[in-house]
Amino acid sequence: MSATGSSLDLLHPTLAHHVVNTLGWPGLRPLQRDALGPLVAGDDAVLLAPTAGGKTEAALFPLLSAMAAGGWSGTSLLYVCPIKALLNNLLPRVQSYAGWMGRSADLWHGDVGTAARQRILRRRPDILLTTPESLEGMLVSTKVDHRDMFSGLRAIVVDEVHAFAGDDRGWHLLSVLERLARLRSGAIQRVGLSATVGNPDDLLTWLQGSGAGTRPGRVIAPGVRLPGAAVPAEPPPGDVEFDYVGSLDNAAKVIAALHAGQKRLVFCDSRQSVEQLGAALRFRGVTTFLSHASLAVDERRRAEQAFAEARDCVIVATSTLELGIDVGDLDRVIQINAPGTVASFLQRIGRTGRRSGAERNCLFLATDEHGLLRASALLHLWGRHWVEAVDPTPEPRHIIAQQLLALCLQEAQVGERLWAEWWPGLEPFAHAEPIVAHLLREGFVERDGGMLMVGPAAERRFGRRHFMELTSVFTAPPEFVVLHGRTEIGRANPALLSAREQGSGPRRLLLAGRSWAVTWVDWKRQRCHVEPADDGGTARWDSADRTGASFALTRAVRDVLLGADPPVRRTQRATAALAEARERHADHVHPDGPVITRTSGGDVRWWTWAGTRANLTLRATLAGAADPGQQPHDHFLRLRDDVGPTEWAALTAGAVDRIALPEVSGKALAGLKFTAALPPHLAARTLAARLADVDAAGAVLREKARFTMQ
Repeated sequence: MSATGSSLDLLHPTLAHHVVNTLGWPGLRPLQRDALGPLVAGDDAVLLAPTAGGKTEAALFPLLSAMAAGGWSGTSLLYVCPIKALLNNLLPRVQSYAGWMGRSADLWHGDVGTAARQRILRRRPDILLTTPESLEGMLVSTKVDHRDMFSGLRAIVVDEVHAFAGDDRGWHLLSVLERLARLRSGAIQRVGLSATVGNPDDLLTWLQGSGAGTRPGRVIAPGVRLPGAAVPAEPPPGDVEFDYVGSLDNAAKVIAALHAGQKRLVFCDSRQSVEQLGAALRFRGVTTFLSHASLAVDERRRAEQAFAEARDCVIVATSTLELGIDVGDLDRVIQINAPGTVASFLQRIGRTGRRSGAERNCLFLATDEHGLLRASALLHLWGRHWVEAVDPTPEPRHIIAQQLLALCLQEAQVGERLWAEWWPGLEPFAHAEPIVAHLLREGFVERDGGMLMVGPAAERRFGRRHFMELTSVFTAPPEFVVLHGRTEIGRANPALLSAREQGSGPRRLLLAGRSWAVTWVDWKRQRCHVEPADDGGTARWDSADRTGASFALTRAVRDVLLGADPPVRRTQRATAALAEARERHADHVHPDGPVITRTSGGDVRWWTWAGTRANLTLRATLAGAADPGQQPHDHFLRLRDDVGPTEWAALTAGAVDRIALPEVSGKALAGLKFTAALPPHLAARTLAARLADVDAAGAVLREKARFTMQ
């Protein structure tokens, strides 16, 4: 941190005093310094910096200064995060900063009790840390005077804004912000905090919502390579090593043998892998803690606290620990196989190297060929300084339906033409008319004297627990609460409870890295009781993401198979495994375009190397040539076994101009929340748009495929 006297000039004097004397900082970091002027002036902004880059202070310090200078009163600043654990982690720090200025900060989310909420309503904090779902809950609650609560709102900080922008929670957040702006009859300053993304200007425009183009906004990213900048010849900084171990059990052996005395964070790509690896590490005597979304909140907190206080230990986690939760001073990050994006990898490696003189590091352990190729491809992209663009989910019609119903709850009744004024200029709501008509036609909304209000169909479908179903935009798969005595351990897939495992004896679960014998199942209340078991147990959860790898990542796999080597250290095992993979796929890749082959079993495969979404789009577009019953795959599309070069040329002629969206099954539609509140054809269109990659499909169709069939 460089000392810069002038860097503190725009801070309120009290805050500047504490920065120097309480924190002991000689000055501000470049991001914090560059953000001061624009944020004090009220500009919207996206602040970019690597993990631990001081983004929270870069946002809060100028906003606290503006709060003092402008005499903001009531709850004037919201701090929104995508996960509750991050809010819990941030609260003490935010309270400390606010306290220096004689201000207060408090927490409101689903785990906050009734007494704490009542205290907040009696004495509103200056800063409220919350989630979009909790904001929605406050707006529709009859116990919260939302006009009084948010009348003084002036600014919002959206932490990990890229995590919101990439899924439906982002559209939900923007919609809620538009409603809050109307409640206070004025614009709300919006500040997003993000790790490096491939399209920061687009992210800023998205965050500004209806204010885009009318309010000043800027991307502030000192020291971050922005899109369009020259690519450095050297790979990004960091000590990255790559090994091939062949199984999770072997991964446990390697982790147990390496880095003794150090604190290690291990990332896995699924809850099942976290459980299996955690159990294998404990079996080898490694002090191990676990963190994933199906563990009870108290279980995760205990694990994260114990890990933060220990030294020679491992915590195994899914992406729940990818974001900025503080788990102490890490020595090592270990990645099993690969995360789904380069951006995720940057977040994860950024958890290390925070001590002075320490270097960011990551050890990749591939457990199979799929993980080997995916990790190699990701590191190849990382070595080129490439990061994904964050694209908002397309055609969020179900969010429109949810918001219309929520607004009717919030206001009790809304003028039949006034609803459009609550979301002026927010692009999805330009297409709301047919959805409003459907809600009226199906009884989700009723019209009375020119006013709209919640109808009986909405009460039947979403009215349970005071319409709590309306506050979340996702449908969670059913899970049973697992209890040991009165202590909640976590949640399990009911499929594991519905039948005994093969052989004799009780059903066994693997949860929190321990084996449990199921003693009783309460099917009605969706609970099961367990007792500790010596060994055995199964962990399995349904995956929510079935879209596979992106076009860019799958094409990078092809590049690796064609000889591109990621700029990292590889073990002999990894080098040998990659050579074997290249040999096995030698007939499936060609530098000039896709290859069409026939397998020994007679399958004709079009090796597109385009990703699952592109292949689903191609299957729909070439319905006369593609096998309709095949499972989606990142690498190839199976064709009819009688397709040859002549017929192929006829089938693909002009196909790039008639690309079709994938077909959508009824089962898939059931997973899209608020489907019932949409006309069936629009619900299907919404999901099809999410399953498609039209641009990638077009790129593949423009490439000339070569037949290598014998």
